[in-house]
Amino acid sequence: MGRNLEGKCRQCRREGIRLYLKGDRCYTDKCAIERRAYPPGEHGQTRSRHSKVSPYAQQLREKQKARRIYGIMERQFRKYFAWAERRKGVTGEILLQLLETRLDNVTYRLGIAPSRNAARQIVRHGHMKVNGRKVDIPSYGLRVGDVVAVCEKSRELSFIKDTVANRRRTEMQEWLDFDDKAMTGRVVRVPSREQIPVPLQEQLIVELYSK
Repeated sequence: MGRNLEGKCRQCRREGIRLYLKGDRCYTDKCAIERRAYPPGEHGQTRSRHSKVSPYAQQLREKQKARRIYGIMERQFRKYFAWAERRKGVTGEILLQLLETRLDNVTYRLGIAPSRNAARQIVRHGHMKVNGRKVDIPSYGLRVGDVVAVCEKSRELSFIKDTVANRRRTEMQEWLDFDDKAMTGRVVRVPSREQIPVPLQEQLIVELYSK
């Protein structure tokens, strides 16, 4: 399984926005964007001032931004786009809906994990159930009505207990429901574009892959 081993703060600086890859650190003055708001590398400051961005570069950056936000490698991201393109509706919005309803992302949105990276680890280590069955696949796609819950034994883990107790800044949306005491959530509906708070221009991604 491929993994992106590039530094988290470096990825945020490359995209020029907070990608919230480090959880609570992203809300402090230690955030890389606050300290060095220019691309990484020896010539980062010079390029940010003088470089002109072509339409292709804008499309590419938007795609890279989406991949980094959701923690997905290129091949898998292409598969999601292919699935979205085959469905009826607005391709860009469907793409984001597919990404949002991944198990790792829903775990993050419910406030069970402080970041998507942490949510991915929680799922991989077998701490989550879907409809009463243990699932350890972060990319597992959820549907309306699916119930997501922390496994009984895992509810006593301090990491999970503390995160749920301090459920803040995760921006849980109206399309999800969560019971704090039972640590159980449910997918109420498919999210609309307005209910997906990610700073993306998905139409640029569609244009990139449609060439």
